[in-house]
Amino acid sequence: MVNCLIIGHGAREHVIGESLVRGGATLYSFMSFKNAGLEDLSKDIKIHSETDFKEIVEFCKNKNIDFVVIGPEAPLCVGIVDAIEKNNIPCVGPRIEAAQLEGSKVFTRFLLEKYKIPSNVKSKMFDSLNGIENYVKDIGEEHIVIKPEGLTGGKGVKVYGDHLFSKKEILEYCQELINKRSRFLIEEKCDGEEFTLQTFVDGKNVVGSPLVQDHKRAYNGDKGPNTGGMGSYSMEDHLLPFITQEDVKMALDDMKKTVAAVKAETGVEYKGFLYGQFMKTAKGLKMIEYNARWGDPEAMNVLPLLEANFVDICWKIIDGNLSGNIRYEKNATVCKYLAPEGYPVSPKKDQIVKINKEKLNDVGAKYYYASVYREGNYIYTTTSRAMGVLGIANTLEEAEKIAERGVSCIEGKLFHRKDVGTLDLLQKRIDHMNSLLNK
Repeated sequence: MVNCLIIGHGAREHVIGESLVRGGATLYSFMSFKNAGLEDLSKDIKIHSETDFKEIVEFCKNKNIDFVVIGPEAPLCVGIVDAIEKNNIPCVGPRIEAAQLEGSKVFTRFLLEKYKIPSNVKSKMFDSLNGIENYVKDIGEEHIVIKPEGLTGGKGVKVYGDHLFSKKEILEYCQELINKRSRFLIEEKCDGEEFTLQTFVDGKNVVGSPLVQDHKRAYNGDKGPNTGGMGSYSMEDHLLPFITQEDVKMALDDMKKTVAAVKAETGVEYKGFLYGQFMKTAKGLKMIEYNARWGDPEAMNVLPLLEANFVDICWKIIDGNLSGNIRYEKNATVCKYLAPEGYPVSPKKDQIVKINKEKLNDVGAKYYYASVYREGNYIYTTTSRAMGVLGIANTLEEAEKIAERGVSCIEGKLFHRKDVGTLDLLQKRIDHMNSLLNK
């Protein structure tokens, strides 16, 4: 029996933990905030800071942990893998230099430019107002995206036309970032449809998984503020209607070139999970961002479909011998996130969430705890997303119905996007892509 430790406390970690247990592992969990799902799956848990490396190493030694899987980005970007591996405990996750792909957007754009990765976009780094007005004028203010350098939880990027509506607002946001002593990128805005390609990486080999599309906006119809993600879907053929197999090959090739570039630039091999956020545009494929871990909610769309043994995959990443394709069920998935009323602006916390697990099981939906806490027999909300509800079926239409029926099994002061995974919203995406390609 393999003793595995998962670090992290969200729905992403819940589904990773489930996958490890399904692969035959004895699970242990180390988290800053108790996840009820991981608690139920684990032989033992520890509630403590996820960046206290000394405590994590001590826990690993006490529990005879065979390898560690790191879920969230924050510990990766401050060197958790380096600290654990120095104590001869294998990890699934990139070392600090390689994790810069997510930790520093400036590093990533520099890398893509230097190594001539085809899907790179035009961008420039700033840490003062010097030269910004000229650069904005050169690109055109309506084509501007501003990205703070570091981790922002999916909420720091501001796009002209969505969050910024004049040159004055562009300059004000730049000044706000300068006041925080944050470097930032001004990038050329892309117009198209985004997709997520999540991969397993062993240092050299990069193996893909079914494509997923996320929904960042809080409300139906892609309205409202950005969130960490309100839901996502994947198709039974593992593509998307507006993304071809050739598009996937190009994205995967660029991810392989990026992994090689990381090694050439830093001397460190990238090992773990690598998430590529791409956009298909009229000008070709564009790389929007890299994440050094699984997506949340996108992990929930992919890992439950895995036909291969997840524990075996982790060992192959550690040993550097990933090869060939990894098999997945030919099913569609729809994940809908339940969030506290008022999220993300003024969420209602400490509200009871009632879950009818028997009914959920009857309708065939799966669920994953995110930022909720359990006291006694009750689950309560925090200020972040509460639960992911997943439908899996032969078609997207049926998967969406299962997810929606699953949501109806959960009571509380919560809301969700009813349109995630619907054929109507999918058709809007298809029409948008067609309008760009046929101009």
